[in-house]
Amino acid sequence: MRYLTFSSKDRPQEKIFGVLVDGSIVIEISDVKSENSLLEFIKAGPGRWMETSEKVRSGENEFKQYDLDEVTIHAPITRPPTLRDFYAFEQHVKTAYANRGRTVPKNWYEMPVFYFCNPNSTFGHDQGVPMPKYTQALDYELEVAAVIGKPGRDISAKDAMQHIFGFTIFNDWSARDEQRKEMSVGLGPAKGKDFASSFGPYIVTPDELEDRSDGRPGVYDLEMIARVNGKEYSRGNWNSLYYSFGEMIARASGDVTLQPGDLIGSGTVGTGCFLELTKGKGPWLQSGDVVELEIERLGVLRNKVS
Repeated sequence: MRYLTFSSKDRPQEKIFGVLVDGSIVIEISDVKSENSLLEFIKAGPGRWMETSEKVRSGENEFKQYDLDEVTIHAPITRPPTLRDFYAFEQHVKTAYANRGRTVPKNWYEMPVFYFCNPNSTFGHDQGVPMPKYTQALDYELEVAAVIGKPGRDISAKDAMQHIFGFTIFNDWSARDEQRKEMSVGLGPAKGKDFASSFGPYIVTPDELEDRSDGRPGVYDLEMIARVNGKEYSRGNWNSLYYSFGEMIARASGDVTLQPGDLIGSGTVGTGCFLELTKGKGPWLQSGDVVELEIERLGVLRNKVS
């Protein structure tokens, strides 16, 4: 299933959640109503997910339908409970360190590492992302994120898929000049990532991707592409992850309970940002630029820098 949060032309102020079917029809799911309806649906658990999925697939329902071009898509979850971003693509890590004249620390190969982003500063598809006034080096980052569905603590890598509701495209916007300064003192990234994260347009359930699995938990043979103002800059593949989503979730859940709606980001795919492509020298994003991140089967996430 491809779940989304949207508003319609006849109810522009109301956030509704639903399912995209046949690539162009949005079916409203109206059994949960709140600003964060999709998160409430995720919290309802696998029984509710299966019941809704069966109703949608059977066509035996009275859910309201819309054409996709009649709705405005929002971030699937308005405020995720937490947002952890890992550093799991080796090519990106190697290039980032090489640009600074350094080699990858041996500890990177011993455990997946992550930082926390701001869950209260999230943006959805086609939503403008404000340029922070404190940066002259705004960058995009092409990533994929897992959305936790079933809560769990000390989850093993092999059991992690039981806890994933779905996957979505994730842009971990970065103020590279601010990030560079704060990390020079041994902390961060913090303010360099604080201002924006965007994800969407849909949350796609794992069954939609299973035929492209590479055998590792949460890893699929799916292309990832980034474009700025229509020009392709980045191209990679989800299956180039060094650490699987299973390993990331095992690390994140160690002595900590993950909750429904928590987001687990992959980190940037190789070539997936200007920092890599320009060796940290720019040019960088400017106000008015349009960034499109595309992942096979997950759709296209588009944002304009405002």
